Amino acid sequence: MQLYNKLSAIQRAELIDKAGKDRLTISFYQYHQIKNPQVFRDHLFINWDKLDVLGRIYVSYEGINAQLSVPAENFNDFKTHLDSIPFLENVRLNIAVEQDNKSFLKLKVKVRNKIVADGLTDSTFDVTDIGIHLKAKEFNEMLSNPNTVCVDMRNHYESEIGHFKGAVTPDVDTFRDSLDIIENDLKDNKEDKNLLMYCTGGIRCEKASAYYKHKGFKNVFQLEGGIINYVRQVEAEEIENKFIGKNFVFDHRRSERISEDVISQCHQCGEPCDEHVNCDNEACHLLFIQCKSCQEKMNTCCSTACQEIIALPFEEQKALRKGTHNSNKIFKKGRSEVLKFKK
Repeated sequence: MQLYNKLSAIQRAELIDKAGKDRLTISFYQYHQIKNPQVFRDHLFINWDKLDVLGRIYVSYEGINAQLSVPAENFNDFKTHLDSIPFLENVRLNIAVEQDNKSFLKLKVKVRNKIVADGLTDSTFDVTDIGIHLKAKEFNEMLSNPNTVCVDMRNHYESEIGHFKGAVTPDVDTFRDSLDIIENDLKDNKEDKNLLMYCTGGIRCEKASAYYKHKGFKNVFQLEGGIINYVRQVEAEEIENKFIGKNFVFDHRRSERISEDVISQCHQCGEPCDEHVNCDNEACHLLFIQCKSCQEKMNTCCSTACQEIIALPFEEQKALRKGTHNSNKIFKKGRSEVLKFKK
C-alpha cells in the first residue's frame, strides 16, 4: 500500500501540464483531540492520493493544518470525504484568491507535535476557548475603533509585503516570538483595550486568542478565516478593503496580490518591490525580496559570493554544500548580513 510520494516535483508538474485541468488551492485547519495521529495521517494519505490531492498537511494530537491543491473536478469527492470525518464536517475551506495549478507538487501528510509551531510549554490553557470571530465588515468596524489594538500575528517577512492599515506588525521570525512581545506591550491594557488579531488563514490567531484569554485579556477578537477569507468577503459584499499590498502564502506562488500598493523594497537596491525569491545557490536558498533588475544583475542570488558559487560546475557546488548547516541564515528571510541595503 502506497503511503508516500513516488513522483518527483518535476514529474508531477509534467503530469499536471499534460492533464490540462484546473486545480483549486485550498487551506483549512481544525483544532481537535486526535488520539492516534499516525493512523489518521495514513487514512488521509490513502484517500487523498486517490483524488490526486497535493499539498502540505500537518497532523498532531491537537488537530490538523492543511494547505493543498485538488483537481476542480474532484472537489466534490474531496468535500464528501472531509464531511465523513465527524470533526471536519462542514469545516471552513479557504479557497485561494489567486489560483495556480502548480501551487503544490507533492502530497505530504506529516505527523507533528503541534499543527502550529508555537514553542509553548504551558499546557494549562484550553486551546478551544478562543476569542470572538469577526467577519470582514465587523473586522473593519473594530479596526476603526480608537480603543482597538490590531496585531498582525504573522512573521516579519509576511507583513513586510502586506498588512492591514494601522496594524502593529511585530518584527519577529516566529509565531512564538510575537506572543511574548504582544503580551508585554499590552500588559497594562488587558481589560480596557480590544485586542484584534489576524493572520493568513486564521490558525495562528485561533491559538493566540485562547492563549491571551488564558493570560487575562478580556476583549479578544480575531478575523475569521484570516486574510484569505476577508478578501473573498470584501469582493462578495462590495465593502472597503483595508488590507494593503500582498498576502504571503506558503506554496509555490509565495503571495497573492490584494491591493495594487507596493509597500516593500528590493532588499538589494531599494526600489519598490514585493516579489520574494529564493537565492539560486542551493547551499544558501535565502528567501528575500529582489526586483527584476537585480535578478538579472545577480542571477537571482543574494550576494556576489553566492553568484560566484552558482557559476561553478555542479559537482563543485555539491562538494561545497557538504557538511554545511545554513538553516540560521536561510530563515533570516530578509535579515541576512549579505543584504547590504537592509542595514
